[in-house]
Amino acid sequence: MRRRTNEQEWLFTAEGQPRGYVESGDLTELWFHTGTDCNLSCRFCFEGSKPSDNRIQPITPEDTKPFVEEAFGLSINKFAFTGGEPFVNPDFIAILDYALERRSCLVLTNGTEPLLNQVSDILKLSEKPNPLNFRISLDYPDPARHDRFRGKGNFHMALLTMSLLHEEGFGVSISRLMEQDEDTVAIDESYAEILQEAGLPEDLFIVKFPDFLRPGSITNSPEITEDCIKSNTTEAERAQHMCSFSRMVAKKNGRLGVYACTLVDDDEQFNLSDTLRERLGARIRLKHHRCYSCFSLGFKCGET
Repeated sequence: MRRRTNEQEWLFTAEGQPRGYVESGDLTELWFHTGTDCNLSCRFCFEGSKPSDNRIQPITPEDTKPFVEEAFGLSINKFAFTGGEPFVNPDFIAILDYALERRSCLVLTNGTEPLLNQVSDILKLSEKPNPLNFRISLDYPDPARHDRFRGKGNFHMALLTMSLLHEEGFGVSISRLMEQDEDTVAIDESYAEILQEAGLPEDLFIVKFPDFLRPGSITNSPEITEDCIKSNTTEAERAQHMCSFSRMVAKKNGRLGVYACTLVDDDEQFNLSDTLRERLGARIRLKHHRCYSCFSLGFKCGET
């Protein structure tokens, strides 16, 4: 059997049908991957992050500044930072300090020791011209269950972090894990009592993450054809997919790349270019198994 080329794999499914895609529109969000180094080692982490992990290398202020400035000349109105644990990166405060001069910032964090150890420097960032928001992991509304995977005491530490940041005027939200066949509304509402006791608003925004599996996982997820996505979604609905309006900068093997998706950094076909302006209008082929999760669940990482 003749092996398919990379271009054929990008454009067509295994059965030779045109692969479904999302058209890139105006970019409004730019994400930075701060590296897969993390103070925790959670078995469900879809980045495979753990202490001293270097699959995705830590970014530096020198890495981020050209992209921040390039974004300033586009329609991008928000920067977001994910990891790993961003506050493990020794340059992260300096990176935030620079980015907040240009746009608002969102940080995805586990809200534990690396953040709390730098809280005095973080509080100074409230003086920057743009707001800083935090999305903190509270996997379940049950401390024991959360700590079973993240370590004893980390649920209450994360909750303490949220309360502290909220009291200081920073925006806070939650990320959690999705259950199979869950009652989403009921689970979200079950956080209310815990949040109220911590002095937090009961209706904090909650982002639900399905099980995306580990990087490099091979699944038997259905492939999305062009006919399938056009038959089941409108153009306006497809424009809500994050690959339409966002990009992510990540550093691998010493080289920075602009990836089409904040969730797909383990397939180099999603590494579109070295700059934001290159391939601005690219069609993003829904090739990865995580694309199917987004397509079927209507999932997105953002908060708008």
